[in-house]
Amino acid sequence: MSSKTPAWATSLPTALLLMAPFDLLASLAMDIYLPVVPAMPGILGTSPAVVQLTLSLYMVMLGLGQMIFGPISDRIGRRPVLIGGALLFASASFCLALSATAIPFVILRFLQAIGASAALVATFATVRDVYAERPESVVIYSLFSAMLAFVPALGPIAGALLADRFGWRAIFVTLGVLTVPALLHAVVRWHETRPAAAVPTRGSFLPLLRSLPFWTYTLGFSAAMGTFFVFFSTAPRVLIDRAGYSELEFSLAFATAAFAMIVTTRFAKHFVARWGHSGTLVRGMAMLLIGAALLGIGQVLGRPSFWSFVAPMWVMAVGIVFTGSVAANGALADFGDRAGSAVALYFCIQSLIVSIGGTLAVIGLRGDTAWPLAVYASAMAVIVQIALGCLRHRDRPQA
Repeated sequence: MSSKTPAWATSLPTALLLMAPFDLLASLAMDIYLPVVPAMPGILGTSPAVVQLTLSLYMVMLGLGQMIFGPISDRIGRRPVLIGGALLFASASFCLALSATAIPFVILRFLQAIGASAALVATFATVRDVYAERPESVVIYSLFSAMLAFVPALGPIAGALLADRFGWRAIFVTLGVLTVPALLHAVVRWHETRPAAAVPTRGSFLPLLRSLPFWTYTLGFSAAMGTFFVFFSTAPRVLIDRAGYSELEFSLAFATAAFAMIVTTRFAKHFVARWGHSGTLVRGMAMLLIGAALLGIGQVLGRPSFWSFVAPMWVMAVGIVFTGSVAANGALADFGDRAGSAVALYFCIQSLIVSIGGTLAVIGLRGDTAWPLAVYASAMAVIVQIALGCLRHRDRPQA
């Protein structure tokens, strides 16, 4: 089947309504659950360590599971992986709401993560199949990045409100209920897009691991997503504990960074058309470096405040959108015949770098200051700039 089959002849808004819910739900299942984590040991009659396992297992499986489902989607297609993953996610969510003891709860969270991972792989492999050579891909990737910025900001608030009004089980019922219409929509409208030439091989990951463009753009995506992860991890301690913000003031200040990403997304397609993939990535990394420098200056010269901590993040938010707009296409450009495997490795590497590198930055440096964010963003941006320099040197015509 061609990757440009008429069966996928849908408008961009329709395609976004079809694909975006699966991207959002995979992240929401992590963030909406956070407010009730402290109460879960008492509810399930277990230890805090076991409840922490429900967070860790979800994060690990969300990343590593893509290494399994990427090759599977190359073999059997995107649609069955998407439908199966969404069905498992919804079923596990409803069953979690019925859980009363720790062991079933942990197992069901693991299954929920498997479903989320499969749906993510199928979604992004489909984007690659259909939009790789079309300008709409820039809009899709950048809009996905901007939408995901709201999930960590609003997910915990939604979880707290649901738990307070209806009890903790309502959180998982809500995840299941939100998945059902997205799943039914996909059953009707999500047609297969796997290219006929997609023939998986036993060593399907090796060409990607040897590819300099793949590593360059994957590291760029890791720099962008990790920057937002560290901002999310440090912002409550900086703004609430040290700057004295109320929870509402913090939420509003935090949301301005997401708003900056949304606004930038509106113009991302024009920037990419003008600068190209490598030029856009260079400018994305430059914005991260500028924002990191502003954070460092603010940290040295004054107390934490909106202007010393949040405003520099606006600059970095622009860089995140620039990078997210081109990273996937740049990393996967040479691997259209194995897009599922390529997408899986791309997200797996990114998730490992972000989770390990970002966590080390927060723990190793003072998590109630701007230093973790400034150091992570600047270090990753420099690494990506070096990789881009090597890529340009390799592609330069020989005299």
